[in-house]
Amino acid sequence: MSGSGKETTYVGTPVSRGIVFGPVHVIARGFSAPDVYHVANTPREIERFEDALTRTRRQLQGLQQHMESLSGNEEGRIFEAHMLVLEDPVVLTGVPRAIEERGQNAEYCFYAVMQNQLESMRRIPDPFFRDRTTDIEDVCQRVLRNFDTEQEEPAPNAPDHQHLIVAYDLSPSATAAMDRHQVVGFATEQGSITSHTAILARSLGIPAVVGLKNAVFNLRALDPCILDGYEGKLISNPAPETIAQYRELEEQHQQRHKELGKLRDLEASTIDGHSITLSANIEFEHEVDLVDRSGAEGVGLFRTEFYLLEHEECPDEEEQAALYSRVAARIAPHEVIFRTLDAGGDKVPGEPLSEPEPNPFLGWRGIRFSLDRKDLFKEQLRAILRAGKSGRVGLMFPLISGVGEVRRAKSLLTECIGELTERGIDFNPDIAVGAMIEVPSAAMVAAEIAAEVDFLSIGTNDLVQYTVAVDRVNPRVAKLYRSAHPGIIRLIKNVVEGASQHQIWTGICGEMAGDLTLLPLLVGLGVDELSVGAPLVPLVKQAVRMLDFAECSELASKCLIASETQHVVELCREFATGIYPDLMLEESRGPTAPSFASRPA
Repeated sequence: MSGSGKETTYVGTPVSRGIVFGPVHVIARGFSAPDVYHVANTPREIERFEDALTRTRRQLQGLQQHMESLSGNEEGRIFEAHMLVLEDPVVLTGVPRAIEERGQNAEYCFYAVMQNQLESMRRIPDPFFRDRTTDIEDVCQRVLRNFDTEQEEPAPNAPDHQHLIVAYDLSPSATAAMDRHQVVGFATEQGSITSHTAILARSLGIPAVVGLKNAVFNLRALDPCILDGYEGKLISNPAPETIAQYRELEEQHQQRHKELGKLRDLEASTIDGHSITLSANIEFEHEVDLVDRSGAEGVGLFRTEFYLLEHEECPDEEEQAALYSRVAARIAPHEVIFRTLDAGGDKVPGEPLSEPEPNPFLGWRGIRFSLDRKDLFKEQLRAILRAGKSGRVGLMFPLISGVGEVRRAKSLLTECIGELTERGIDFNPDIAVGAMIEVPSAAMVAAEIAAEVDFLSIGTNDLVQYTVAVDRVNPRVAKLYRSAHPGIIRLIKNVVEGASQHQIWTGICGEMAGDLTLLPLLVGLGVDELSVGAPLVPLVKQAVRMLDFAECSELASKCLIASETQHVVELCREFATGIYPDLMLEESRGPTAPSFASRPA
């Protein structure tokens, strides 16, 4: 497979696991402005515009059906959002108005109107929502192509053999339309783990990497390449020794996957009989299949904000109840815990603000937003209560800082129970209620909070950043973000002890739960539940089954008196490497590709 050029490695962000080989097909595409010219017959231009919309709708319906046949209805719904773009009043009335007022051709008027829309979206500070512009751009390009009525769909300029795609960006529809017999993987310069393109890549099982720099410009068509969806690498013109190395790694990963799959139905228990509940973190309904295959004991964190905020208008109670009920039924007999809306921080707030917050992580987010917006909050609470009739359901409140917030939230929950009773709607009033411990003040008064709830769940990502005063998304201070800081370890212990005083369980749903180096420490601290990304479940389960709880407790005692982060890390690494050296190697070489389940809690 080696080419004549020099071996070059491009590094990006992995979004879908796998190692694949093949010649590269480079797609240099963009959303450029069409030609502009004046027209005399504006009614004819409006008619051309309407014809283009009709053709686009037909194509999107076909793609939706194709996607549903491959991955089910939930993935196909991505294209429902695409079709909604075509029904937007901005499109339906704005474009004809622009044609009449400007006296210009329909293509350019459509382009001008949509660019104004896209510019508004690009100003939204949250990357999750900025990624939605890719969807709209995809629709726009389809409409523009459909002004050319000579062909139903432009013929793709793609090779007729197995290959890798490298592009500046890929739209969801282009991803869904990929021929899985021909396209073995793809890499893009743009994109993120939250983009629909990344979601579809994981759903379709296509290894993928995003965030490469200068790949489109430097790569040549048919260059032999290796795509590493574990570490986020694209290697062009690989040397024979590189090819041999990756062939061996590919075989190892495949064998390892088979071995871990045997653990699916086994318990996460230490060798001396101490049981840990091992759950999964998810954001979307389609991830339930991953949970089932992983062998997780339910869902420890369903991040509802990504479902709620991906819509222009927040889904109402009926829509939410339907989704939550489906998830609960599919997870049964295990439990699914829904985190109520966690808007703000590094996410888009639940409603437009007059001006950006100067420090959103310390601003109007989490339970603060919900308690201020009682209408939205109660709508969600009622939906979760209704879902309790379909399976085991729990809920937890995010970013709790003290007992008062818990009591206010529970009071609103009681109101919702009364309202559903009065309306004669079936629901389960006995669902488990928990509080997320993400703020140092909450960790310090964990015992008082524990008296009010059924469980505590530690969101370590926020707890770390608030405790050590490091913005976890700021690259300038990222090296100071230390999960193993002695202060963090002592706060976790305080939460566990506070929960035990009231005979309730403590879980961890942040990324720390999936860190094999720190896993023995968490077990030794007395954590009852770990919730991790579904792909990580088998790896964590095997590690737990190799641990001795008594030995982990001794490790925790040593770490609790350590004064420096490095000392804690050294103690934990030495311990973990001594127990499961092969797993530590697996974690360092092939980490789980970033997904909706490994995003910050």
